Amino acid sequence: MKYIERYWRPTRAEYPALLKRGRAKGSATPMAVQQILNEVKKRGDSALLEYSRRFDQVELSSLRVTADEIMSASKAVDEELRRALATAYHNIEAFHRAQLPQGERIQSDGIELWREVVPIERVGLYVPGGTAPLVSTVLMLAVPARVAGCRSIALCTPAGADGSIHPAILYAASLVGVDEIYKVGGAQAIGSLAYGTETIEKVDKIFGPGNSWVTEAKSQVGASVCAIDLPAGPSEVMVAVTTAADPIYVAADLLSQAEHGADSQAMLVVRSDKDGGWVFIDEVEEAIGHLSQRLVRQDEVQASLANSRAFVVPTCEEMADLVNSYAPEHLIIALGSDEEDERLLSQVHNAGSVFLGPWSPESSGDYASGTNHTLPTAGWARSYSGLSVDSFVKKITVQRLSKQGLQLLGPTVVAMADIEGLGAHRLAVDVRLEER
Repeated sequence: MKYIERYWRPTRAEYPALLKRGRAKGSATPMAVQQILNEVKKRGDSALLEYSRRFDQVELSSLRVTADEIMSASKAVDEELRRALATAYHNIEAFHRAQLPQGERIQSDGIELWREVVPIERVGLYVPGGTAPLVSTVLMLAVPARVAGCRSIALCTPAGADGSIHPAILYAASLVGVDEIYKVGGAQAIGSLAYGTETIEKVDKIFGPGNSWVTEAKSQVGASVCAIDLPAGPSEVMVAVTTAADPIYVAADLLSQAEHGADSQAMLVVRSDKDGGWVFIDEVEEAIGHLSQRLVRQDEVQASLANSRAFVVPTCEEMADLVNSYAPEHLIIALGSDEEDERLLSQVHNAGSVFLGPWSPESSGDYASGTNHTLPTAGWARSYSGLSVDSFVKKITVQRLSKQGLQLLGPTVVAMADIEGLGAHRLAVDVRLEER
């Protein structure tokens, strides 16, 4: 069975059409999201409760998760999951602690310059709801916030039909030190974090993935009232291999991304001649057929693969060109040797996170290796990095001039102020240097 459309050595003129992302059905419209945000801004908690009834079919008596609910949830988490979360937490925390930035400092001719690294005071984390509890997202957002030293961390996630949050979400949040947890999802959750309500104090920056409604809400508040982490959309992977790769591994990597949702995309790039590449893709598709029978999310997988592509190119340079043009959220490189993998890596400029070699499935980074899985999608890897400790800190420049330093620098400042016609700028120097 054919699952993925295949192309031989596409030209650059063909890239825009062949590398185009899909768009989910029922995607949010800016006007609809703006209406929700306006209602939250105007009516606060009452709007949140109303939207919970309308969108999530749940009647809530309060928005904040209580200490008793967290304690009960912790008792409901089995020991195997506790151990898994502890391991993931340790690895993620270790990698992110290594990222803690140090402020630079230089001194010359009476001028001392440096940067103070300070945490963002209050941050809001969004964890999507759905058919499964996204405990990994809790860790990926909260661990770097805690490592950075943020004063307070609020988390929003939608409640289930019974008005509760999945125990694993609550346990993971308490494990990493989330201060506040609220039962609210969707665009309205983003509005509550951006504007504040009677119950939820507004935050300084919002983090986390979500559906098109959440993404549009983040875009709107990010343009006006509250910083956001990065643009996010449907998840995606690009797998770059030779025909020596194991087609079962490749099929599994494509499926692991396709199961995210109908609007996810799994792209394959094979370095080979046309005939060899075609045979290899046949083998991958055969493996997809066998492996997909072991999966539950069949509808999502089939829809995603229908929107995916396979390319065959003869050179590493053309492979790199496809990768950089697509700018994938996840990039898997398995060319047969560490040297070959790193050769391609050295030519990659646009990717969210890279996985090298046959033993580095994308799911390792999604959960527990230590890197962050909150990454730029939809081509934003051309200009954005994935989430890190840097995302949760600010860097404030500081300078201290001695009298001698200002005497030496003063003529430069005066000349530039004069050409720009800003007399008060010059005056601030003159009054300090003139004899009195």
